[in-house]
Amino acid sequence: MNETPTRMPGTPPAQTQEQQPGEQRAMHPQPESIRDTYRGSGRLDGKVAIVTGGDSGIGRAVALHFAREGASVAVAYLEEKEDARETERLVRAENADCLLFAGDLGDAQRCQALVDATMERFGKLDILVNNAAEQHPVDKPEDLDPGNVQRTFRTNVFAFVYLTTAALPHLPDGGSIINTSSVTAVRGNKQLPDYSATKGAILAFTMSLAQAVAERGIRVNAVAPGPIWTPLIPSTFDAKEVAEFGASTLFKRPGQPSEVAPAYVFLASQEASYITGQTIHINGGGHISA
Repeated sequence: MNETPTRMPGTPPAQTQEQQPGEQRAMHPQPESIRDTYRGSGRLDGKVAIVTGGDSGIGRAVALHFAREGASVAVAYLEEKEDARETERLVRAENADCLLFAGDLGDAQRCQALVDATMERFGKLDILVNNAAEQHPVDKPEDLDPGNVQRTFRTNVFAFVYLTTAALPHLPDGGSIINTSSVTAVRGNKQLPDYSATKGAILAFTMSLAQAVAERGIRVNAVAPGPIWTPLIPSTFDAKEVAEFGASTLFKRPGQPSEVAPAYVFLASQEASYITGQTIHINGGGHISA
């Protein structure tokens, strides 16, 4: 059974969670992971994908859309077991196989273990979605904590590099790597200077990697979401900021994960066979609003 759509007409109600990356089950309203109206058409039949940060938010939505398109999915997460098990349940409800893998992917050995577990379970790997992220807002740049800066780069950049290098030997001609960047990569965010820097690094990594593996027939692209209603929001901003989240976009609301995930399906599919080194921006016009 699909999750019940909960499209918000405006910004979300005020709420917070004590620690990140947060839990989707504690959010209200619940994010919409996939629309009942989304009809799979076998675009990813027989494919195997790794999706990091797949327990909730955009990662869960991507896993569900991939499953509805016929793919088996390895869902990597940090430690949010209940959210991860719900993602697994939803993926299996799409008649797709699902492997759960817990651990900190800022460790190169854990990245290799994830790839090894995927190969042992499914015998192949076609799609890699580097999506897991963290952020630590500050009121002014002087408040940047060196430990938080290091953790942000470790999760948002180093993990992408480590997992990509572990996965590349297994990706075939026609394989696809999709990296999650952000509107902050091009617009910045005064509360998130280090996070914004990591998202800019992901764009550079995407374009460089696309050049490096094109001769192998592997495509590398990015998706740059704007404000999307995920657990990262109530777990990193205060209640007032959450209640204003998405108000700066042209649509005056945050997006839902269900409004982002179809772009990953497109980039993973053969419909995007001539697209590499590119970025799809899904931000409700947030990059051009006042």
